[in-house]
Amino acid sequence: CVEHLHARWPGPRRTLAASPCLELPPLPMEGLLKRLPTPRAQRTRAKMRKLSALGVESRVVPADEVENSVRTLLRLHQLQWQGRKVTSEHLQPRFHEHLLRSMRPMVAAGEAVVTEFSLDGEVMAADLTLLSDTLAGGYLYGAHPRLRERKVDVATMLLDASTRHTGGEHPRALSLLRGDEPYKHHWRPEPVVNQRILLARRRTAPLVSAVAWGAAARQWAKRRLREREERR
Repeated sequence: CVEHLHARWPGPRRTLAASPCLELPPLPMEGLLKRLPTPRAQRTRAKMRKLSALGVESRVVPADEVENSVRTLLRLHQLQWQGRKVTSEHLQPRFHEHLLRSMRPMVAAGEAVVTEFSLDGEVMAADLTLLSDTLAGGYLYGAHPRLRERKVDVATMLLDASTRHTGGEHPRALSLLRGDEPYKHHWRPEPVVNQRILLARRRTAPLVSAVAWGAAARQWAKRRLREREERR
């Protein structure tokens, strides 16, 4: 992995603090619920019972079916965000081609998992989660708007599926990805700061220093701006 490469890199190297991230410990869904206040845990269990009552079924997609499943995921993702602001890159043909090209070998190698969620025999949602030895993180999902109409809690459905890959024989922390949004704190995650790893050859060492100085300057400017706002 990148950390091992950094540890063995013979040339100039630096690590810089990057964006904040939140992580949940490597626990099954029931373990995460036990960490919550009782009323919130009860509400979440009620949402999970509703998923069962509606007949929502999930399945992990085998490698030889991944391409079709990724196409379905991308179609559902577009439907989900129709009429709203969406990451424009996710709509580009090159992004679609990248996923279609890369996901099958990653799933076959155990580096990714695609999960489909069906209701009344139709795939209504799909999720792509990336896996490493110690971490699992949802990368992209798509959910049909009809799920909202049926009062399906999509976030709970996705989290329940993700926790199937974080416990057991291969415990992994569950990353909630970049950002410190308030809704993520409902699950009592642990704050983690991502790291930027810079590697260079001897002749390009000045570039590493320039990037490091630039990052330090931006952090200083952000601190000064926060201090000014606090004094107002």
